[in-house]
Amino acid sequence: MKHKIEVGLHSVQLLRIAVSGIFLIAGLNHLLQPDKVAGRIEMANNKNFAYLFGDPTLLVILSGIVMLLAGISFLIGYKTKWAALILIATLIPITITIQIGQASTLGPLFKNIAIFGGLLFFVLNDTSNTIK
Repeated sequence: MKHKIEVGLHSVQLLRIAVSGIFLIAGLNHLLQPDKVAGRIEMANNKNFAYLFGDPTLLVILSGIVMLLAGISFLIGYKTKWAALILIATLIPITITIQIGQASTLGPLFKNIAIFGGLLFFVLNDTSNTIK
């Protein structure tokens, strides 16, 4: 038996705005300060995971572009499910590299888990009829 929950338009819009904000700010940070962000990769316990994908500075720049483009798409509700999937795919390696395995990043780890939850809401639910 499938249960349906009605969700108000404004609550869906607010969730999109709240979740997209972190990607817009992080994307800008990746593009404006790539060496500083790449330096965080160098200090991470799981930095070797990042190296599987390539040069950290290049990865920072590419992820910044992806976060900005998908973040804007997510913010305005264009291809929301796809934007959420792209943001999840971007956030997973960042979380594994930077937050997992370090006690000092336990708070940011759970922040990322909460962000995953917000993104998953849009992946698992059809909000196209809700968002105008």
